[in-house]
Amino acid sequence: MTSRETEIDSAVIRRARSDEAPKLAALSRRSKGYWGYDDAFLSACEKELSVSEAELAHNPAYVIEESGRVIGFYILQPRSTSEVELTFLFVEPVEIGRGNGGRLMRHAISTASNLEFRTMHIQGDPHADGFYLAMGARKIGTRRSQSIPERELPLYNIDLDVREASSDLQSE
Repeated sequence: MTSRETEIDSAVIRRARSDEAPKLAALSRRSKGYWGYDDAFLSACEKELSVSEAELAHNPAYVIEESGRVIGFYILQPRSTSEVELTFLFVEPVEIGRGNGGRLMRHAISTASNLEFRTMHIQGDPHADGFYLAMGARKIGTRRSQSIPERELPLYNIDLDVREASSDLQSE
């Protein structure tokens, strides 16, 4: 076992608490900043990067924690009885590339499947394209940014029925 695997194994995923909203909003801004966006850009995205107590209380929201320190999180927001959107998935900049984002993503997919959603929608950052494709997402188009005029953001879908059926076949 490598030291990287040991570090990932010591991390725990748990439900996010409503009182963590300000901490998670700050984490999302730091994580977005990892990609070289300047302060003006990040300020323009402030509304999209903010996390409310209500979002955490009323949606499936989870953090990954290591040694009592939150190092990442995700939030799922139901769009219908069969569709859910991954509205947040952020990891502390020093944790990017260490496997914790993938672990959160696999947990989000499992959570959505267990809640009987059939499709997960994702609006990603262009820098995360390879990550979402590696996690099994299919690029389906773009959506105009709510914060930055003329900026197009990639859209992805994950067909949770297909993932569930393929995992059933692998377990047989």
